[in-house]
Amino acid sequence: MNNILASMLSEYEIRSDYDRKNAMKEIIQEIILCSLSRTDFFRHAAFYGGTALRIFYGLDRFSEDLDFSLKEPNYSFDLSSYLPELEKEVRSYGLNLKAEVKEKTKESLIQSAFVKGNTREQLLLFYPDDNLSTLVPGNETVKIKFEVDTNPPPFAGYEKKYRLLPIPYEVQLYDAQSLFAGKIHAVLCRGWKSRIKGRDLYDFVFYVSRKIPVNLSHLNARLADSGFINAGTSLTIKDVKEALCERFTLIDYASAKQDVIPFIKNMASVDVWSVDFFTRIAQNITAGS
Repeated sequence: MNNILASMLSEYEIRSDYDRKNAMKEIIQEIILCSLSRTDFFRHAAFYGGTALRIFYGLDRFSEDLDFSLKEPNYSFDLSSYLPELEKEVRSYGLNLKAEVKEKTKESLIQSAFVKGNTREQLLLFYPDDNLSTLVPGNETVKIKFEVDTNPPPFAGYEKKYRLLPIPYEVQLYDAQSLFAGKIHAVLCRGWKSRIKGRDLYDFVFYVSRKIPVNLSHLNARLADSGFINAGTSLTIKDVKEALCERFTLIDYASAKQDVIPFIKNMASVDVWSVDFFTRIAQNITAGS
């Protein structure tokens, strides 16, 4: 195995086949981030979402996708222009992965791409002496999706963060208060339909437990963008708490737990989930300065 990959893998506590796959995916995610940092990508874009929270703030759950937002609207932004260098970088670590744009089925201001390859082949690189690869179907594909919002809501705050592996690199990402605004927006506005995103609730608890204030200006911009509030309208922090409490009464918590359990290691951490639990902790939310 590549020495850098071995060093990154040594940071993981592997207890199951599921852990092995997730560790591999997370390391690929970080190689993608590193690759993008070696271009001008982060002059234009910032990292946000659950994977940003995991890598840079210590969220203790697996997050599947890489989410980015341009800092200013740019409808001519071309994500595909970064893929050749990204693919070259990924392959330099011995990973036989291909980067390609996701074809749109409808008009969207979100640009998407995948880095993907044969799961068994990548597992053999990470775990050459493990029998796990023989248990994986030969046609199974490992797929890392990343998306860029080319029409971002305003008023986000940004900060620079650094990672040392696979090589030292710099990432521009939303600050914690703006990340929390995005998560509250997801809790209030995501169309869960039949699949409730328990991951949103898990992340919500993470922010509240760490007493992270919310970027209220950015939250209001996101809510207006989604049509949750009228343009020019601003919710106070009291209004936000009331909207959250109303949303919490509509959630099927058994389904929410089932959604998040595959992504976490401590199953007992969601035992307490209920309307009362989320209503009470929502009262601890504060607005950032």
